[in-house]
Amino acid sequence: MQIENLKAIVLSALEELKGRDVQVLNVHDKTTITDFMIIATGTSTRHVQALLDNVVERCKHAGVQPLGVEGNQTAEWALADLGDIVVHVMLPAVRDFYNLDKLWGEQSPAAVGRDRRG
Repeated sequence: MQIENLKAIVLSALEELKGRDVQVLNVHDKTTITDFMIIATGTSTRHVQALLDNVVERCKHAGVQPLGVEGNQTAEWALADLGDIVVHVMLPAVRDFYNLDKLWGEQSPAAVGRDRRG
């Protein structure tokens, strides 16, 4: 499956269950782990779990088997590794604490260092 189609499936699944503050980060030049990280916030542990479950189910229905799913037991921070995309769903306090948006986004140390090197 093409990455743009997979991104659309993930974003639709998150939107369907009202995931908050959804961000798509292109990390292709920052890590070899994945090409994109999609980060969303859930309002409760149940919401986090439901959001991630919906992403996983929609991806499986489209023929994409996740490589791994983590954190669904405590559901404060859950993720699904879809290969080219890693989906993170977190409670607001957890998202604020780990601040993946800044760590991997345009203001990340890797991006700033790359800008300085020209």
